[in-house]
Amino acid sequence: MAFFKSLHPRQFFTVLHRIDQQSQVSVEPVRPSQRVFFTLFFVGLCLLLVNYAKFNGAFFWFYELFQSGDSLSLQRAFMYLRRDPFYELYQHAWWGFIHVLGFFILPALFIRCYLKERLNQHGLQWGAVHRHLKWYLVLVAPILCGVVVVSFRDDFASHYPFYRNAGRSWLDFLLWESIYIGQFVVLEFFFRGFMLNALRPAMGAQGILVMCLPYLMLHFSKPWIEATGALFFGLFLGILALHSRSIWGGVGVHVSIALAMDVAALMQTRGLPQQWTP
Repeated sequence: MAFFKSLHPRQFFTVLHRIDQQSQVSVEPVRPSQRVFFTLFFVGLCLLLVNYAKFNGAFFWFYELFQSGDSLSLQRAFMYLRRDPFYELYQHAWWGFIHVLGFFILPALFIRCYLKERLNQHGLQWGAVHRHLKWYLVLVAPILCGVVVVSFRDDFASHYPFYRNAGRSWLDFLLWESIYIGQFVVLEFFFRGFMLNALRPAMGAQGILVMCLPYLMLHFSKPWIEATGALFFGLFLGILALHSRSIWGGVGVHVSIALAMDVAALMQTRGLPQQWTP
């Protein structure tokens, strides 16, 4: 009964009010107006970098650049690279690296150099995740059930995993999942760690909705149902992240869904890998 009472809309606004009260600080190293302005401007720069540099086009741009140069050794290196059995995985590694750069390395420098704060203050600590496990389960359980249902569709199996050779060997699978999972870790850090906690002293709970807008826009290229879900998903993950002072609950939700989708798709086609190396 207590669980259902906590779902009442009044309880939602009580939670937001509590976040506002916890966000009040007596000493600010950076003025609130400056903090909001430079944080949001920096967020925009990071999103620009990730959006335009993560695609394979940027990867191939470097290839063409070296091809047009005079360095025969670099040209030969790229020729050997294209014949490598892991060539497609290298492209995904580029995609993962750009996410790490834009969603973790650069924000970490901003936190340390401008905000003068520790990274643990931006969600990298474990915090009180264990006190909110039931809510993370409420978020992830229906999605995992949906994964099981849609996994029998042919278009699902042809779309996941993004790395087409993930089922070729355990080495392929583990390397790909390391890149994929790492991307979710830095994504959670950027939105539910850095962005929320950078805005929190000046905006309180309102920073959650500000965070949700660019997070929603990342999903505009996906089906409308997934994009709509991202808005509500981001809202509840933001509330939980501020309550627990940690991103790791959100990381667990994203990783469990991603692994379930990849494994379900592989089981639908060729099954899990049967050998360690290609």
